[in-house]
Amino acid sequence: MHKTLTVATRLVGVAAVTLLGACAGMAPAPVFSQDSLPDTVKVPAGHRVVLETVGVGEITYECRAKAGDAMAFEWAFVGPRADLNGRDGKKLGTYFGPPATWASNDGSRITGTQVAVSPAKPGSIPLQLVKANPATGSGAMTGVSFVQRVATVGGVAPALPCDSASAGRKEVVKYQADYIFWKAA
Repeated sequence: MHKTLTVATRLVGVAAVTLLGACAGMAPAPVFSQDSLPDTVKVPAGHRVVLETVGVGEITYECRAKAGDAMAFEWAFVGPRADLNGRDGKKLGTYFGPPATWASNDGSRITGTQVAVSPAKPGSIPLQLVKANPATGSGAMTGVSFVQRVATVGGVAPALPCDSASAGRKEVVKYQADYIFWKAA
């Protein structure tokens, strides 16, 4: 019996050392850095990242008369709809509006007010900084102070004609963006 326990203890020890060695070789999960972002969309000092998501969805536009000029028309933003996925691809919540709303699967949600935008690469919606309003519900969104929209792809208004003949027409365009959630440190 004593010999069996000694062998078992050694096997557990070897397994633990092997596991620790494997973990030591793993790179830590990357932490979002805003170093390469324009200053206008950087979160102020004193905040830390609490959640990184990838928004995958669509933005709806409608062909409307321009404000102040009923004879000119433009594609007007109607609203977004996107799934908010973790870096592992698991759905964590949704983003929709107006008003801009980020809702976690746990029932908590925030709205926010745009603070700044900065151009993104051509054909992509701008980078954005949003000041969050207090959360409703309790969960992942509780205490979120800022949301950044970065790494945008697509989402700009359609290149289709927008004139009196197409007034009222809606078009949906695909987009993707990282939404980074920050809380006071």
